[in-house]
Amino acid sequence: MEPFVVSALKYRPQTFKDVVGQTAITNTLKNAIDQNHLAQALLFTGPRGVGKTTCARILAKMINSNTSEDIKEDFAFNIFELDAASNNSVDDIRSLTDQVRIPPQVGKYKVYIIDEVHMLSASAFNAFLKTLEEPPKHCIFILATTEKHKIIPTILSRCQIFDFKRINVIDTKNYLKVIAEEQGINAEDDALQIIAQKADGAMRDALSIFDRVVSFSGKDLTREAVTENLNVLDHDAFFEATDFILDSKIPDLLLHFNNILSRGFNGHHFIIGLASHFRDLLVSKTPQTIELLEVGESTKSYYKKQSELTSHEFLINAIELANSCDLKYKSSMNQRLLVELCLMQLASINFDGEKKKPSGYIIPASYFKSKNISDVKIIRPNLASIKTSYPVDEENEITEPIKDVVQKPTPPIPVIQTTQRPSSGLSLNSIRKKKEHQIKLMEVNIKEEDLPNDPFNEEDLLKYWDVFVTKLETDGKYNLAAILQIDTPQLIDIQTIRLEFPNNTNKIEVERQQSELLQYLRKALNNFSISLDIIVNETLEKKYAYTPEDKYEKLVEKNKHIELLRKIFELDL
Repeated sequence: MEPFVVSALKYRPQTFKDVVGQTAITNTLKNAIDQNHLAQALLFTGPRGVGKTTCARILAKMINSNTSEDIKEDFAFNIFELDAASNNSVDDIRSLTDQVRIPPQVGKYKVYIIDEVHMLSASAFNAFLKTLEEPPKHCIFILATTEKHKIIPTILSRCQIFDFKRINVIDTKNYLKVIAEEQGINAEDDALQIIAQKADGAMRDALSIFDRVVSFSGKDLTREAVTENLNVLDHDAFFEATDFILDSKIPDLLLHFNNILSRGFNGHHFIIGLASHFRDLLVSKTPQTIELLEVGESTKSYYKKQSELTSHEFLINAIELANSCDLKYKSSMNQRLLVELCLMQLASINFDGEKKKPSGYIIPASYFKSKNISDVKIIRPNLASIKTSYPVDEENEITEPIKDVVQKPTPPIPVIQTTQRPSSGLSLNSIRKKKEHQIKLMEVNIKEEDLPNDPFNEEDLLKYWDVFVTKLETDGKYNLAAILQIDTPQLIDIQTIRLEFPNNTNKIEVERQQSELLQYLRKALNNFSISLDIIVNETLEKKYAYTPEDKYEKLVEKNKHIELLRKIFELDL
């Protein structure tokens, strides 16, 4: 039985062509060798498992070759590897500098590869400075590290730095696909995609995971086998959770989350994945950004289909809620409750009073044709035709009405002059002075006979009453406007207006706002003796207690298009 060789060693690149995801660096190194522009001190830095040491070994072989492609001769006797993690003392560096002086017996260069160079001590770095700055012509140093920030600046300034990047998911998946075909393994595209995402840009990790999953599933590598073996949440968990959120099925959503926890997953991991899922749905809504999805082609179709069921506003709010839960998770005392509360909030997002429906939703014309519904002409009201004889400015703010009768001038309210110095609003003296000032204002007596009291009839009252209600609706005070339309005001005598409401709640609401109503009516009717008599008449409650059918008939009377709306959506009362 032959010994098993892990894929990370078995498929380690032997030429620059085999290196995955570092094309810019490999091309630079090849051109530097061909043009004889290679520096004597190189620093390879980047994340783990991206090919730093591999490229250093390939470069060391190619340096002594006659051509960049003829590397059958490995020149192993000219290549020296030093692990700085275990040889980080000054004595180790001194021993290295002593060896540097001896020229190679075969070939042009002696190549020294120092791996994990950031592990050298400060004294070792200082002992290495002079040799690195002025090495012998036959020596080339290749330093490799994952933590460039730990290397002292004097070392960095003496090296030509190459920054290795993380290998993207697509390149990793394609390389794994080549290896799977070489080994005769039938691997699903989504399975290799999950392995590539789990590797997080490190090819060595991807190959290790690949070996582990193949040992578990054999020659058939499926997405289910990968997710089960790696214990990762696949896309189906987030698709299902999003369906429950869109349908507002909070109980099913909480049971789904409980099932995920019972499988050993962390709530924090779930909420982070859900936020990423909402992000993927957002980028799936436009063809230009759908390429940002790092998923297989079959999974892309699922994302596009579910993204059509959501609105842009919902996804933005959902991402904000999930991200807020992510930030609060570690500091929360009850982490499960925090995630469950976030899920319930996600399932309760509203837009414009409608449940998770985009505000710009448009019914396609094909739907109307299938229902044999003809076009409906919407007639907009002409605001200019309903203007009265009183002026209205551009912002629909009602000014004083113009009456045929010459209005009596309203006497100005006397202003009490004070010559005392202003004092602090927080001192006792200022409080006393303010109280005295209020008493003086109350003592001012304006003679009632000086105020106008023009007679008016019920027709004038109703005209300005409707104007006031329209002004309330324009200002967004819909509740008060609706209350004032419950019953028609009655003129009891020349100055008393009676209002009847079906319950005490309406009465209290009008009493809170009656100063504004009285002020308007007194100015509009030029009668400053007007008063309100607000009473509760319980018989009106029965008058307005409609059945659903009665309410619908009233709505149809006001807007005949409601019946069309009911037919379109096949609504029931």
